[in-house]
Amino acid sequence: MIDSNVVIRKYLADNAGVSALVGTRVYVLRLPENHTLPAIGLFTRGGISTPYIPPLLNPSKQIDCWADDPIEAREIYRAVYDALQGIERTAVTVGATTYYILSAIEEVQGQDSADEIQGYFRVLSFWSILVR
Repeated sequence: MIDSNVVIRKYLADNAGVSALVGTRVYVLRLPENHTLPAIGLFTRGGISTPYIPPLLNPSKQIDCWADDPIEAREIYRAVYDALQGIERTAVTVGATTYYILSAIEEVQGQDSADEIQGYFRVLSFWSILVR
Protein backbone atom coordinates (compact mmCIF):
# COMPACT_ATOMS: atom_id res chain seq x y z
CA MET A 1 0.00 0.00 0.00
CA ILE A 2 1.11 3.54 -0.75
CA ASP A 3 2.05 5.77 2.18
CA SER A 4 0.59 9.03 0.89
CA ASN A 5 2.22 10.97 3.75
CA VAL A 6 5.66 9.94 2.51
CA VAL A 7 4.81 10.89 -1.09
CA ILE A 8 3.39 14.33 -0.21
CA ARG A 9 6.19 15.04 2.27
CA LYS A 10 8.81 14.23 -0.41
CA TYR A 11 7.02 16.34 -3.01
CA LEU A 12 6.84 19.40 -0.73
CA ALA A 13 10.41 19.03 0.58
CA ASP A 14 11.69 18.85 -3.01
CA ASN A 15 9.62 21.82 -4.25
CA ALA A 16 11.87 24.85 -4.83
CA GLY A 17 9.34 27.42 -3.60
CA VAL A 18 8.55 25.52 -0.41
CA SER A 19 12.13 24.48 0.39
CA ALA A 20 13.32 28.08 -0.06
CA LEU A 21 11.19 28.92 3.01
CA VAL A 22 11.40 25.81 5.21
CA GLY A 23 14.36 23.83 3.87
CA THR A 24 13.67 20.14 4.46
CA ARG A 25 11.60 20.80 7.61
CA VAL A 26 8.46 19.08 6.33
CA TYR A 27 7.24 16.65 8.98
CA VAL A 28 4.56 13.99 9.17
CA LEU A 29 2.04 14.20 12.01
CA ARG A 30 3.70 16.69 14.34
CA LEU A 31 6.81 18.76 14.58
CA PRO A 32 9.64 16.99 16.39
CA GLU A 33 10.77 18.09 19.83
CA ASN A 34 13.33 20.94 19.73
CA HIS A 35 12.48 21.67 16.08
CA THR A 36 13.40 24.83 14.21
CA LEU A 37 10.84 27.17 12.68
CA PRO A 38 9.66 27.74 10.02
CA ALA A 39 8.35 24.26 9.29
CA ILE A 40 5.43 22.32 7.81
CA GLY A 41 3.47 19.52 9.44
CA LEU A 42 1.09 17.28 7.53
CA PHE A 43 -1.08 14.29 8.23
CA THR A 44 -3.98 12.33 6.82
CA ARG A 45 -7.28 13.29 8.42
CA GLY A 46 -9.52 11.00 6.38
CA GLY A 47 -10.40 10.58 2.75
CA ILE A 48 -11.79 8.06 0.34
CA SER A 49 -10.51 4.58 -0.45
CA THR A 50 -11.92 2.00 -2.78
CA PRO A 51 -11.47 -1.78 -2.66
CA TYR A 52 -11.81 -1.89 -6.45
CA ILE A 53 -8.71 0.13 -7.20
CA PRO A 54 -6.38 -0.46 -4.22
CA PRO A 55 -3.31 1.39 -5.50
CA LEU A 56 -5.36 4.59 -5.87
CA LEU A 57 -5.67 6.71 -2.71
CA ASN A 58 -7.64 9.91 -2.20
CA PRO A 59 -6.68 11.10 1.29
CA SER A 60 -7.70 14.35 2.86
CA LYS A 61 -4.60 16.02 4.26
CA GLN A 62 -4.24 18.70 6.89
CA ILE A 63 -1.20 20.84 6.19
CA ASP A 64 0.03 23.19 8.93
CA CYS A 65 2.45 25.96 7.96
CA TRP A 66 4.34 27.06 11.10
CA ALA A 67 6.47 30.16 11.71
CA ASP A 68 7.35 32.56 14.50
CA ASP A 69 5.60 35.35 12.61
CA PRO A 70 2.03 35.29 11.20
CA ILE A 71 3.10 36.91 7.91
CA GLU A 72 5.80 34.28 7.40
CA ALA A 73 3.33 31.46 8.18
CA ARG A 74 1.01 32.87 5.49
CA GLU A 75 3.94 33.11 3.03
CA ILE A 76 4.71 29.41 3.58
CA TYR A 77 1.03 28.58 3.04
CA ARG A 78 1.10 30.48 -0.27
CA ALA A 79 4.15 28.45 -1.36
CA VAL A 80 2.35 25.21 -0.45
CA TYR A 81 -0.74 26.41 -2.33
CA ASP A 82 1.35 27.23 -5.41
CA ALA A 83 3.07 23.83 -5.21
CA LEU A 84 -0.12 21.79 -4.88
CA GLN A 85 -3.24 23.52 -6.18
CA GLY A 86 -4.26 22.08 -9.52
CA ILE A 87 -1.24 19.86 -10.16
CA GLU A 88 -1.92 16.82 -12.32
CA ARG A 89 0.02 13.60 -12.90
CA THR A 90 3.17 14.75 -11.16
CA ALA A 91 5.84 12.08 -10.60
CA VAL A 92 7.38 11.72 -7.14
CA THR A 93 10.19 9.21 -6.67
CA VAL A 94 10.67 7.75 -3.20
CA GLY A 95 13.59 5.34 -3.08
CA ALA A 96 13.34 3.18 -6.20
CA THR A 97 9.58 3.64 -6.64
CA THR A 98 7.85 6.34 -8.67
CA TYR A 99 4.40 7.43 -7.50
CA TYR A 100 2.07 9.97 -9.09
CA ILE A 101 0.10 12.79 -7.59
CA LEU A 102 -2.82 12.64 -10.00
CA SER A 103 -4.52 15.74 -8.60
CA ALA A 104 -4.46 18.09 -5.64
CA ILE A 105 -7.36 20.37 -4.74
CA GLU A 106 -7.62 22.60 -1.70
CA GLU A 107 -10.73 21.68 0.29
CA VAL A 108 -10.53 24.52 2.83
CA GLN A 109 -8.51 27.72 2.40
CA GLY A 110 -5.69 28.54 4.76
CA GLN A 111 -6.87 29.57 8.22
CA ASP A 112 -4.64 31.79 10.38
CA SER A 113 -4.20 30.89 14.03
CA ALA A 114 -1.91 31.58 16.94
CA ASP A 115 -0.84 28.62 19.04
CA GLU A 116 -1.00 28.51 22.83
CA ILE A 117 2.79 28.57 22.76
CA GLN A 118 3.93 32.19 22.56
CA GLY A 119 5.55 32.99 19.22
CA TYR A 120 4.04 30.09 17.27
CA PHE A 121 1.78 31.00 14.39
CA ARG A 122 0.29 28.71 11.79
CA VAL A 123 -1.87 28.63 8.73
CA LEU A 124 -3.73 25.37 8.36
CA SER A 125 -5.42 24.12 5.24
CA PHE A 126 -7.10 20.93 4.06
CA TRP A 127 -6.41 19.18 0.77
CA SER A 128 -7.87 16.36 -1.31
CA ILE A 129 -4.91 14.67 -2.98
CA LEU A 130 -5.22 11.73 -5.37
CA VAL A 131 -2.11 9.50 -5.27
CA ARG A 132 -1.21 6.40 -7.28
